[in-house]
Amino acid sequence: MKIILQRVKEAEVSVSGSSTGKIGRGIMVLVGVTHDDTADDAKYLADKLANLRIFEDDAEKLNRSLLDIEGEVLSVSQFTLYGECRKGRRPNFMAAAKPDIAEPVYEQFNHELRQLGLKVETGTFGAMMDVALINDGPVTLIVDSSERGRK
Repeated sequence: MKIILQRVKEAEVSVSGSSTGKIGRGIMVLVGVTHDDTADDAKYLADKLANLRIFEDDAEKLNRSLLDIEGEVLSVSQFTLYGECRKGRRPNFMAAAKPDIAEPVYEQFNHELRQLGLKVETGTFGAMMDVALINDGPVTLIVDSSERGRK
């Protein structure tokens, strides 16, 4: 499971011109699921996202987490995170999980964030979405659950 998170001042996702999720200060996260991802991956990444110290403290050091600032999350499913572009000119998405596998893991990720006490807004799984955001910093990170324990 892979996420790309962006620290934002605000973010919104729309489907067919209608807003499905909107947040203020917090994190906009793109969520990709691969074939062997499980609820454990979702829990790991939810905990990581909630506790990463990427917000400034009074000394302007990155010492505060999303939980510390009581920030919000805009979570958007994004199968293209597993696009492979090494060969040819058209990405290959074979590493992305099919919807029947990906959707429950994505929903588990959002559930885990809510269990931590975070406000979570979402897009619509599988839909074409428009995402608007004001990146704060900018701060953008990629976290992959397959890299846990690596040094």
